[in-house]
Amino acid sequence: MWQYLAVALLISVQINKAQTCDSFKSLTILHTIHGTNVKVRLLLYTRIDGDCGSLLSHTNLSAHPQLNLSRPTAFVIHGYRPSGSRPAWLNQIIELLLARSNINLVVVDWNHGAGTVNYLAAVKNTQKVAENLTAFINVMQDHGANLSSIHLIGVSLGAHISGFVGANFHGQIGRITGLDAAGPTFTGLLPEERLDPTDAQFVDVLHTDIDSLGFRETLGHIDFYANGGADQPNCPKTIFSGEYYFKCDHQRSVNLFMDTINGTCSSRVYPCLSYKDYLDGKCLKCDGFGNMGCPLFGYDSIKWKDYLPQPNHAKYYFSTNGGSPYCKTNFKVDVIVWNTETQMGYITVKLYGDSEEAVAIIKHKTLEFKKYKETTLLAGFDRDISSLKKVSVKFHTGKSLQPKHKLRILRLRLTPLDRTEKPLCRYDILLDEDKEVSFMPVQCGDATF
Repeated sequence: MWQYLAVALLISVQINKAQTCDSFKSLTILHTIHGTNVKVRLLLYTRIDGDCGSLLSHTNLSAHPQLNLSRPTAFVIHGYRPSGSRPAWLNQIIELLLARSNINLVVVDWNHGAGTVNYLAAVKNTQKVAENLTAFINVMQDHGANLSSIHLIGVSLGAHISGFVGANFHGQIGRITGLDAAGPTFTGLLPEERLDPTDAQFVDVLHTDIDSLGFRETLGHIDFYANGGADQPNCPKTIFSGEYYFKCDHQRSVNLFMDTINGTCSSRVYPCLSYKDYLDGKCLKCDGFGNMGCPLFGYDSIKWKDYLPQPNHAKYYFSTNGGSPYCKTNFKVDVIVWNTETQMGYITVKLYGDSEEAVAIIKHKTLEFKKYKETTLLAGFDRDISSLKKVSVKFHTGKSLQPKHKLRILRLRLTPLDRTEKPLCRYDILLDEDKEVSFMPVQCGDATF
């Protein structure tokens, strides 16, 4: 009897919760064709009800006792929604942000306004959304909220909305994170007409689609360029992949940021004049950041706020994997050869642990190996090997119809960039083309070549 009562009570609680919870509202294709007027819905999530959104009143905050303004508040603001659908990443970012910090998490649902096939109409609506959010944050201030404790996370058009809101508060908002801020119609505009560094105390911006839907130039106190900021690994290269071809690079910004929220997968970034120079290993020094080292991309980048030069127009580069976990483990690889003739080719390095391996294929350009001249490379391994057992190296030219070559390595040095361990070396290695050679490296000696 009690079992039946317990089941009935559980069903009743679930039904009541479903009736009181609210969520992001998807639109139909008819809505997007005809267009929609702006309507901003603010959905509150907390650790108490992380899977249950509460529709906030824009004016009567006393009706929401779960909104605790002594805690920090984060706003997640989506971008253009041509299909009117719910963002695929929304549930995950809610879960991750609440797990990381005990905050008020407000999802800004402006699908009515963003859900239209007319991109220019959505752009025009961003100002109206910003006015709405500004009014709401003013009410929060009236109830004791501190602007410094507010974090706006804006995706695409949402990044510029965040900038407009921040400008309305004269840069007193604590932080704005722009995830591949929209480029079309915003490129070339004055700072006050888009996101810019004066919009918050700290503005961090990620670029993943600068050659299409994203913004190319710097917008924040620190600007991250993943894989050069354009083509992302495992994204389609041709239009034959359908709509995913158009949105994959752009949407990757959200996936990369989410991967950093729990602190287990953050990529070290390096200020550099170009992505090519970064890949060539020319920008791997981290002087000027105190004892912090080069910044980390993502949620924890604010820790470098006081170490960044101002104004900071540098571009910070990093490389990623094609799927989660996106972070790579980076090593600087220095090679000295003693071939009589210059050798041209590529290098593949593998790290082996107890039961796993990590690979770095260095092929962004043909490398030139000259006798006694040190060649520096950046090797980004697809995973971290905590207990290194051995290393393997393979030399290849990519020219299958020509005679095989040999690379005579006088010294190979592996320097970890993501931790403080000492460099590892191997001396006197003979590499036959396309044949992998394995060895156990040792700590480098003091000898120079």
